Amino acid sequence: MKLNQVTVGATDIPRAIEFYTRLGMTLIVEDGHYARFEMPAGDTFSVHQADTISGATTVVYFEFADVDTAVKDAEARGITFDSQPEDQSWLWREAYLSDPDGNRICFLQESPNRRFPPWRVDGRTA
Repeated sequence: MKLNQVTVGATDIPRAIEFYTRLGMTLIVEDGHYARFEMPAGDTFSVHQADTISGATTVVYFEFADVDTAVKDAEARGITFDSQPEDQSWLWREAYLSDPDGNRICFLQESPNRRFPPWRVDGRTA
């Protein structure tokens, strides 16, 4: 099984397009109610028209080889983060922001701990 893409709601598609292109994605599909973006590694991410966004509980994680540089680059393009990169007790380095509709986004440092943390249920280390 392979994750195809993540789609989040947006109350204003043009505003979402502007935000996600500024974040570094390339717009590849847009029909007024839906937009799909291609990410630098070829993965896709999309937004769809939603009347309201209430109490979003989803967090979308974008992984980077160097999260500190990725945050600085995004900030240089006008993106505002809620928190700067920080080492977490679960062995991830993360920074958080929200899109214009309040959908939570995490910039995550690339690490083998994503798949193989020391507390992995099956004990695998690679």
